[in-house]
Amino acid sequence: MTLPPTPATISDLYETDFSRWLFENAALLRQGRFAEADIPNIAEELECLGRGESRAVENHLAVLLLHLLKWELQPEQRSSGWRDSIYHARHAANRLLRDSPSLVSHVPELVVDGYEEARYKAILETELPESCFPEVCPYTVEQVLDKAFWPGPGETSRP
Repeated sequence: MTLPPTPATISDLYETDFSRWLFENAALLRQGRFAEADIPNIAEELECLGRGESRAVENHLAVLLLHLLKWELQPEQRSSGWRDSIYHARHAANRLLRDSPSLVSHVPELVVDGYEEARYKAILETELPESCFPEVCPYTVEQVLDKAFWPGPGETSRP
């Protein structure tokens, strides 16, 4: 295997060898050689990481909301799989929020966005009429994240 030619600058690595770019920039930063680091692309990557954390919370909330809807509207089909999914999505979302508390203020909008996806999937997966699913999330943010909250008839707080 032939290695590509050595790029002229570290910023060239960003496009040609991302892994090498990461390690070389990390080494430069650790050595305090900030002027040599690819600051514009480092800033871009840091912002991407921040957006990724927010998307991860939203994804966990969407899964959680999907299963809360199914739990509530199809009590006869409740299963340990749904219970497990609800538990793990809550746990993961709460862990991310604990590790990145600045995201807590964004949770209401993340619930709105996650609910839109969850509602759509719930309609498809359950084959219940669309009218069964409220257009606006029927659960408060506190309920969504509360491990003791289980909606619908025959509520249970069993994990």
